[in-house]
Amino acid sequence: MRDHLDAQLGQEQGWWWLSNVGGQLSATLADEDARVQAWLSPGARMPLVFRRTTVRFSAGPTAYELDLHLVEAAFTRPTPAPAFDDGATTIGRTTLTTDQRLLVLALAEPALRRGGTGASSLPSSAAAAARLDWPLTKFNRKLDNVCEKLARTGVRGLHGDAGSLASSRRARLVEYALAVRLVTADDLTLLDRAPHLPPS
Repeated sequence: MRDHLDAQLGQEQGWWWLSNVGGQLSATLADEDARVQAWLSPGARMPLVFRRTTVRFSAGPTAYELDLHLVEAAFTRPTPAPAFDDGATTIGRTTLTTDQRLLVLALAEPALRRGGTGASSLPSSAAAAARLDWPLTKFNRKLDNVCEKLARTGVRGLHGDAGSLASSRRARLVEYALAVRLVTADDLTLLDRAPHLPPS
């Protein structure tokens, strides 16, 4: 099995394209505002239309992140509408329980603490469970729950065939969570006091 992403950048009819020419690994692409994220599976290609596109993928126990920048982008950031928040807005966000958020944070912690682009380690289930002071059985049950919840909203790559490796599911969960800012570095304070939180 080839343990890296085979990707090609090319220009065609005035557009830059990112192609996944490998046969094993997929990648997650997101715009800089985390409003759009896409799944680039083996054999697929995608036009780069934003000024900045972040590409995330995992190979073995290592997660990688790189930024692609365009001088002239096809799409630009729209002027935001005046803010109105009545406390009931949930469109575009997945609501996680406290334990589910902690689980995602424990898996994404190396990437969130590293900041910027490059490579970071992906914790094993046992290491993430220990970070939370949870039994491994609880961690695996919560991982099943959060993956099922996100899969129901259309997130791909969290449920595969019966023989899919748990490591690939964890990697995909971290890629998605970072792409849509489901968790951010500001949330790490929750993780630092995790053992003192009541179960959710």
